[in-house]
Amino acid sequence: MSGDASGPAAESRDESVDLSTFEKTLSLSDFATKITVGGVFHPPWFSPIDTIDPRHTVGKGRTNLTLIAPDILQTDTTGTPYASFTSHSTPSGGPGVSVHFEPSAYGITSTATYVVSFLIAASGPVTLNIGGYAGAGTVTGTGSKTVNGNTSVTVVLHGVPASQQTYASIQQTGGAQWNWYSTTIEYPPLVFLP
Repeated sequence: MSGDASGPAAESRDESVDLSTFEKTLSLSDFATKITVGGVFHPPWFSPIDTIDPRHTVGKGRTNLTLIAPDILQTDTTGTPYASFTSHSTPSGGPGVSVHFEPSAYGITSTATYVVSFLIAASGPVTLNIGGYAGAGTVTGTGSKTVNGNTSVTVVLHGVPASQQTYASIQQTGGAQWNWYSTTIEYPPLVFLP
């Protein structure tokens, strides 16, 4: 990487990063599942289905990671592993991260909604093209978005059949240097209504 890097992305190289403090790009009400007290839910709602990161790049089935034009992929750091990116031209349009997900490989047998969150730290404003694919389902949280600092970029895949291969992605179109730490795939949180 060339130049003098500074800011949150550069500081993370030697220190652990508290990933739970990252600001979300969608609010809880944007993707929460609302059910009545009499509604039925199952235990997987309370924990992530999988987390893909620099040390765990392949999940079950065809769940996997694609990194587009990273400057560095640091897996042996004493702090938090990361991939670092700087905006520059690439044949595919810019540096980015894409995570593919195969629900049926995790024992899922019915149509469901999934929240895919990319935890990144930007050393200044970064413009990202956020995308996703849910087959016959729908996707929210996509489009162009500018983020700064520690951020959880969220994509929601609605109504995904269990056998559907899906993906969510972020790709830089301009701005500062940034680090990617992990991408979590989980069910939407439950909100109980009276």
